[in-house]
Amino acid sequence: MDAGLTPLIVGAGPVGAVCALALAQQDIPARVLEAGPENAPADGRTLALSHGAQLILSRLGVWQRLADVTPIARIHISQRGALGATRLDAAELDVPALGYVLSYATLTAALKQALHEAAVPVEYGVAVEAVQAGNDAAAVMTAAGARRTALAVVADGGRSLAAATAKFHRDYAQMALVCDVRTERPHAHQAYERFTPDGPVALLPRHDRYGLVWTAHPDVAERLRRLDDPAFLDALHAHFGGRQGRFLQAGPRKVFPLMMRYAGSEAGARVVRIGNAAQTLHPVAGQGFNLGLRDAFELALACADVPPNALGSAAMLAAYARGRRADVAGGLGFTDFLVRAFSNDFALLRHARGLGLLTLEALPPLKNFVARRMMFGARG
Repeated sequence: MDAGLTPLIVGAGPVGAVCALALAQQDIPARVLEAGPENAPADGRTLALSHGAQLILSRLGVWQRLADVTPIARIHISQRGALGATRLDAAELDVPALGYVLSYATLTAALKQALHEAAVPVEYGVAVEAVQAGNDAAAVMTAAGARRTALAVVADGGRSLAAATAKFHRDYAQMALVCDVRTERPHAHQAYERFTPDGPVALLPRHDRYGLVWTAHPDVAERLRRLDDPAFLDALHAHFGGRQGRFLQAGPRKVFPLMMRYAGSEAGARVVRIGNAAQTLHPVAGQGFNLGLRDAFELALACADVPPNALGSAAMLAAYARGRRADVAGGLGFTDFLVRAFSNDFALLRHARGLGLLTLEALPPLKNFVARRMMFGARG
């Protein structure tokens, strides 16, 4: 391949890094452009990786580098103030864990080291201002000028070059408040997804405590963020309930807005979007990040399936988009359904939700079907 047309990946976050490593594993050289500095401060947010994501990272040799990972053995799903609950158990599904919880900083550090050892060039401090598709090459525009490439992979969802081209956008009028909390009872590797009229609350086991994701109206989330710790812990106990006993301690709290945005992967020949640059999901059920990792890995496999002169062609990217359509549509539809169906207090819907949870608990084949799609996406 012409060195000047080496694939360029915009964004060195986990999705971009996984794409670069998967391409390297297929003997396809790539170069990564990252707007942030190489020594950027560590991001301490909590991630929930599905079992399917763990398999991808294992295949790339990254999983073995990770420390401080907490497995999720069971998930308890319920709704506040109504009957109905279901429990997912890794042992019943014959998998080592339903998912794994770790910090974003831990994962990015391991990926950064893997990129270095795989000799994947990463250019830090290079902000991409625009990406222009063309028939023969894409132009990646930076302050230093345009770079031509056979394939531009936009994986920088945080800065969102795709935002202006979104095909669909839904503002949920909710914010997620996140922090670590310590509970009176040990978590025993059990996670919780509890639906309330204000939005879902998730507790993810991490070390000796939980990572909390509390969804609420923006005004409520800001008020909760500003409470002192004792008042916040009391509010959380009143909202979540006492399944883990009292909440004893809370770490620093952050809030961020929740939305669904879909830009799609196709932008003509030579340009493809993956991860949050292609779609942003509500964090309910922890689907968005794992969907992005599958985007990255599947794109690398699609690149390996074509001859070098077809890399980045319209036909190749159309085939990739077709292959991802069911998984992406399933993730978008599933999370949107959960938010819209459960974030209310309509009596009829409340009883229907309870019946649905009881039915899921009573029918192991149905529960297995749902759990496998949460772990592996549409191919589960």
